Amino acid sequence: MKSIPEDKLYYRYDEGKWTIKEILVHIIDDERIYAYRALRFARKDSTELAGFDQENYAVNSGANKRSIESIVHEFETVRKATISLFESFTDEALTSSGIANGNKVSVRALGYHIAGHEKHHVNIIRERYLDEK
Repeated sequence: MKSIPEDKLYYRYDEGKWTIKEILVHIIDDERIYAYRALRFARKDSTELAGFDQENYAVNSGANKRSIESIVHEFETVRKATISLFESFTDEALTSSGIANGNKVSVRALGYHIAGHEKHHVNIIRERYLDEK
């Protein structure tokens, strides 16, 4: 991400679409939220968790005012924390589940979401922002 030309970091391939910086901060926000959900469910917290408005988060992220270095650093820090969290879970914790955004989900599934969500957005960046097919 640090090698992407500065002007591309602010590019929107269509009206209302996020910039690359906004996408990256969205990935970070989403990972934090899903890791938090995983922690709650792994600890047998049965409280139903609300969803979140990703559009509102993106608009209010301030991503386009930040340096790409600070965003990448935050991503690396969050990812290390997520890996550490999931490494701490027992098999029992990974199969625990709870309700988030009206849907039953296991701790393990939340981990897969985190990994797949990043891959999904990196593919979008490559295809729609950097013209890498």
